[in-house]
Amino acid sequence: MATEHLGDRVARLRRLADLTQEGLAERSGVSVDVIRKLEQRRKHSARLPTLHSLAKGLEVELTALLGDPPGVPSNGDVEPPQLVAVRRAIMPPLFAPPVEPMGVESLSLALVRAELAEGWTLYHAAQFGRLMDVLPGIIADARLLAAVGGADQRAAGQAALGKALQLGGHLAIRLGKTDLALSALERAHAAAGDSSDPLLAPMVSNSVAWAYQRQARLDDARNLAVHAADGVERDHAGTSAGVRVWGGLLMSAATSYARSDDYDTANLMMRTAERAAGRLAKLPPPADGRLVSVFSRSSVRIERVRLAVQHERPEEALTLAKGIRLSADTPPSWRTWLLLDVARAHTDVGDAEGAVKALEALRRVAPAWMRHHTLAVAIVTDLWARSTRPAGLRKLAQFLGVTE
Repeated sequence: MATEHLGDRVARLRRLADLTQEGLAERSGVSVDVIRKLEQRRKHSARLPTLHSLAKGLEVELTALLGDPPGVPSNGDVEPPQLVAVRRAIMPPLFAPPVEPMGVESLSLALVRAELAEGWTLYHAAQFGRLMDVLPGIIADARLLAAVGGADQRAAGQAALGKALQLGGHLAIRLGKTDLALSALERAHAAAGDSSDPLLAPMVSNSVAWAYQRQARLDDARNLAVHAADGVERDHAGTSAGVRVWGGLLMSAATSYARSDDYDTANLMMRTAERAAGRLAKLPPPADGRLVSVFSRSSVRIERVRLAVQHERPEEALTLAKGIRLSADTPPSWRTWLLLDVARAHTDVGDAEGAVKALEALRRVAPAWMRHHTLAVAIVTDLWARSTRPAGLRKLAQFLGVTE
């Protein structure tokens, strides 16, 4: 939950890891006094290197401590009707009274693919509320398309259904519903096996690997991504869609290596992925890139910046960020993450002015996202606690509620 106090997060994750405060201190290198003050809410924030160390000691992603932008309110109440409808669409009831299908005549593959493309656009724009509104209808249309017509039509419908369920899995991950995500992705993988798209199964495998990472199943995530990447490299290396799917899987495997504290292997794989992205300019683009893996030179470099920051290499992260030229198809969500990571890196090297400049840019492009992201709050809180405050920090602190 984005509204959960940092100390409550630490305590909850520590108990899940079956650690005492002393055990967490030993594994993380963070003093017992700091851990105790956080958990007792006598300390409301921690410097970013401390958070990195705590995440490493707890064997979780940094986002497990700091959270993602919330997609739905998380206040302990029952799930909102939007999310219930998404659950029902992903996992239909075991029994429901039969209904006469409506609108089959007007349903077409082109229409469903257009709905899917718009759905993925909403997802990458972090418009999760709007996506929850439309996703049940998209899944229903795709499921109907997969059940009617001849064999070729049904196979194309299964491809659409696989992409719709994959989208449901991604949304569920962002909402913190990892088990729902895996249910959606298992159904997506089954649909991929009956579909006309040979790249759909490895694309879904990449999504499953991400879900495994969120569950701290790093070995499972890495093995799955490498296995799927090997298959794509063997059979589809000559097409732009194949290169994009393979590159996305390689990035996923690299992320798992990095989070297993093998930064050197991760960096080597990321460099390989970045070189591969250069081949895309020489290949015809896929018919609809929004339905294929988000993979380009920009996305690889953004992920390299993120991994460098998470491994307490802020100077390297800033050097990598300077060389980024964002492509036109870079999703807004990736752009916002880049600005946040750059702000983190500037903070870690003691450049408060650079951090404020990045945060001001983030506020311009994604104010709602920034207001709800606890990492942005942590950075501003860290800067506000210092003896000297750069110009612009007060407005950011007021915007985020760090100061009255």
